[in-house]
Amino acid sequence: MRVIVVGGGVVGTMHAWQAVERGHEVVQIEREAEARGASLRNFGQIWVSGRAGGEELDTALRARELWERIGAEVPGLGFRANGSLTPVRTPRELAVAEAALARPDAAARGYKLLTAAEAREINPALRGSFEAALWCERDAAVEPRTAQLHLREALRASGRYTFLAGREVREVVGPAAVRDDHGDTHRGDAVVLATGAWLSGLVRELAPDLPVRRVRLQMMQTDPLGERLTTSVADADSFRYYPAYKSPALDVLNAEQEQPPIAAAHAMQLLMVQRRDGGLTIGDTHEYEHPFAFDTLEDPYEHVAAVAESFLGRPLPRIRHRWAGVYAQCTDTTRVVHRQQVADGVWLVTGPGGRGMTCSPAIAETTANELGWYVR
Repeated sequence: MRVIVVGGGVVGTMHAWQAVERGHEVVQIEREAEARGASLRNFGQIWVSGRAGGEELDTALRARELWERIGAEVPGLGFRANGSLTPVRTPRELAVAEAALARPDAAARGYKLLTAAEAREINPALRGSFEAALWCERDAAVEPRTAQLHLREALRASGRYTFLAGREVREVVGPAAVRDDHGDTHRGDAVVLATGAWLSGLVRELAPDLPVRRVRLQMMQTDPLGERLTTSVADADSFRYYPAYKSPALDVLNAEQEQPPIAAAHAMQLLMVQRRDGGLTIGDTHEYEHPFAFDTLEDPYEHVAAVAESFLGRPLPRIRHRWAGVYAQCTDTTRVVHRQQVADGVWLVTGPGGRGMTCSPAIAETTANELGWYVR
């Protein structure tokens, strides 16, 4: 079987991985020299803790298994089973954490409520003031800026993988066949369009009523911290945005403990992960209204930096990068991904939202199973 994958981000690359792993030939086409979308611009978090129950959690847990397996094969991914801590400071925040522990799937997520002293034993860099912390053992991380590069190196070693950069696929020209802007036609047994937040052009022609929206976020990265941040870190505002934390206790938190105005205006939460070079990736905001601004705003950065410093108990290192990114999210946010046959032999896979990095291995595995990419 020959599979054509359009899109060089993590979702596309994981589809290529599934096909090659099963013994098939893959041509992966990327319109930029390298993928430049959300796959590179995020935290690299394999984020099980906040996922909704049922299909979403099952997908995240399966993806977590696959990430660990792939990470053992491809050390350059920088896979680390670092877990996450969400420190809490108020009785209302603590009540939400306790409600999460009462979920029937809490054990599958690796939830545990720790005292502040216990949390600091796991992550000594958290010297700031907090009362307790929700620990999620199943969370993990990879290096987002280099993950696709190392995955492609491993794929090339198979002898059954070709990466074509700087080519935009413009049209479907037959069953499982597409033509790029160089005039070249690529024919296979299946085409997967994994184009991320690029929803115009060919995607709009093939799926004009696509139930997917684009979301913009702002993030930043610091110089090396000078010590290990042994876990990912979130703040209690993340409870407001992740479905796993829905409960009567969260309703009370939302009603009685308002976010700071800047955080509420930009739908903010703290997420913080240390990169392999020691720098911290910190964010983020959420913007849903189109058209998106072309510039970034400073107030959200100041807010999230202050929250990070309050947990670390020290000033952040110098900020060396600030950026914005855009990802695609199903308008029905309970859906893990939008998977649709849009032409003969052509499937569109998009819309995982903030779950793309976490769930991509399992999303691709499901596509491969549904399309019959059997092991040769």
